Amino acid sequence: MLHPTLVNSTRLKTNALPLQLIEHDLQECERIYDEALAPFKSRFGPIVHHLKHYRGKRLRPALLLLAGHACGRVTRPHHILGAVVELVHTATLVHDDILDEANTRRHVRTVNSLWGDRTSLLLGDMLFSAAFRLCSTVDATACEWIGDATNRVCAGELLQVSQAGNLDLREATYFEIVAGKTGALTECCTRLGARYGGADERATEKLAAYGRDLGIAFQMADDVLDLQGNEKLVGKTLGTDIEQQKLTLPMIRALAELPELEAERLRTALRNGLVNDAIDLVSSTGAIESVIEEARGMMLAARSGLSILPMSPYRIALDQVADWAVKRDR
Repeated sequence: MLHPTLVNSTRLKTNALPLQLIEHDLQECERIYDEALAPFKSRFGPIVHHLKHYRGKRLRPALLLLAGHACGRVTRPHHILGAVVELVHTATLVHDDILDEANTRRHVRTVNSLWGDRTSLLLGDMLFSAAFRLCSTVDATACEWIGDATNRVCAGELLQVSQAGNLDLREATYFEIVAGKTGALTECCTRLGARYGGADERATEKLAAYGRDLGIAFQMADDVLDLQGNEKLVGKTLGTDIEQQKLTLPMIRALAELPELEAERLRTALRNGLVNDAIDLVSSTGAIESVIEEARGMMLAARSGLSILPMSPYRIALDQVADWAVKRDR
């Protein structure tokens, strides 16, 4: 019998993930996560303790665990790898806050705003190191897949930084960036979950494609929230993409849609970090709506790939996660 809260995805709140089914599994992932960082707590207690504020949605370990259950089973490697992907993700957040010069994340001060950029940089490196040490306790395949995903995440971030200030950025380059910086790790999560859950190669690749598309759509929704989200709900500094002159899909489409005079006004606002002016100009077009619609279309395609799995509460939960990724408000 299906869990009553998982029967109809329309019942899912936009600010919640369907985690009831895997709550005990997530607790074990978090125990392993804490255990991996325990050696650092005696020397760097306040900084390591502050990382608890970075652990919010638990999307990545949740994807890994749900994929494992949906494909057959969850075992010890899933719990270890759930901790690994959360360590990698936390490291990217710490480094992102340096790049974005962000002051808040999840309603609290960022590490860089409290301890400075050099400390934050080294903390992120420490988290990456802890992740790979932990991953080595599983097997070579897990290390290879995590290493490949991390390389792609870093390449996506590097490409985005290298294109900062490029007001002629093409959509193809934007999608290359987000496929790396966000899609690579979510793809890795569902691939790992399926593989260690006993799935065959075809099902593993279907789950990997679902994870990749979910990550891209999640980032597209994030880009919209950076322009029109409620800062109190989102829990981090808004308008950072504009301040850093990082063109996101709504901005690219607004520049293409606006009359030349208005487009030049938007370019001027972007060059000078005029957040409110830029948001007003982007919002005056249909760019935001078109991005939301495309993200939803991407999720519908990703969800269709789940049909390879037998019907179960876990498959329904994966379907709900896809829905949440583009409809959330934080």
